[in-house]
Amino acid sequence: MAQRRTPGLVKRGNIWHIRKQIKGYGRLNESTGTSDYAEAERYLAHRLNEIRRAVIYGDRPQVLFRDAAAKFIEEHAHLKSLDRTAMAFDAVMPYIGDKYLEQVHDDSLRPYVKHEQKRGISNSTINRNLDAVRRVLTLAARKWRHPNGMTYLAAAPLISRLPEHGKRKPYPLTWDEQARLLPHMPAHLANMVLFALNTGLRDENVTGLRWEWEVYSPELGETIFLIPAEYTKGGALAAARGLREAEPQIVLLNRIARSIVEAERGKHAEYVFTYNGHRVDRMLNTSFKKARVKAGLPHLRVHDLRHTFGHRLAAAGVSLEDRKTLLGHRQQDITTHYSAADLQRLRDAVRAIEKPRRTTMLRVVAQSR
Repeated sequence: MAQRRTPGLVKRGNIWHIRKQIKGYGRLNESTGTSDYAEAERYLAHRLNEIRRAVIYGDRPQVLFRDAAAKFIEEHAHLKSLDRTAMAFDAVMPYIGDKYLEQVHDDSLRPYVKHEQKRGISNSTINRNLDAVRRVLTLAARKWRHPNGMTYLAAAPLISRLPEHGKRKPYPLTWDEQARLLPHMPAHLANMVLFALNTGLRDENVTGLRWEWEVYSPELGETIFLIPAEYTKGGALAAARGLREAEPQIVLLNRIARSIVEAERGKHAEYVFTYNGHRVDRMLNTSFKKARVKAGLPHLRVHDLRHTFGHRLAAAGVSLEDRKTLLGHRQQDITTHYSAADLQRLRDAVRAIEKPRRTTMLRVVAQSR
């Protein structure tokens, strides 16, 4: 006589998965992580016992880091930066993937850090991977909850970052350097670079700018762009940290930026900037790298275009608060409910950088990697 199967275990591929409705808890859907049926039965019994303690006695159910990381990826599937976060998870998973959230801390991460340092991986790369771990732990402690109302984690531990010595300093372009750079670029890339210089947008916000985000401002009598929070760095960080919903980023256009937008209008139904009918993935491409070398600026990064925008605003006398708003830095006191005077002042600020100004630039150029 065949052995009776335990209800709630379903095999997918070679792995047994739990698919079970539990009274007072809800539906349990997770992998047992094994292809051995007896081991899967033991794991299911263990999870049922955990859930029973949580429901009856108020104990906090334990969650593996790999399951929490999978939840993070599922919730943030819309973010362009998700591929980088997934790479971070892949790097740390051999060290903490099978640990429960409360077991993930500096001590359990130390073997990962030592291994990466031995391989010659830079501290900045290691820190970025640790930041991904920190985001999961923060959400587990502040946002994610079990059916009994308890958070996944009682409190998020402090994850130490490694020192990053010799971090490259910003390199704002002079007007002469800008004039040298643009002629070496194909027209579509030159337009994107010039747009970034006049709006301060990050690479991903320029390449991903959509027509549906263009709105008419009756206060200004012209259109502006409102980039949804989930597509901005500040909005993504706010969501990852379980903070209150961030505001959209407002993009005011001076005459140069507007002329570029009008030149692109009608070329594509969804994206503002395209090439041969397709969205450009990033500005830091082969054409950009060749152009910066020909212009005598081999150290130039795309992010320096943003620094240039901020530097020029400061040189034009724009206040720090307005510079932060135009750069899209998240502020607790900033909302999308701008008055007509606010919008006009911000538009005047971006118009103030349309023409070259005589300024003194003191800087140290770091070697690019």
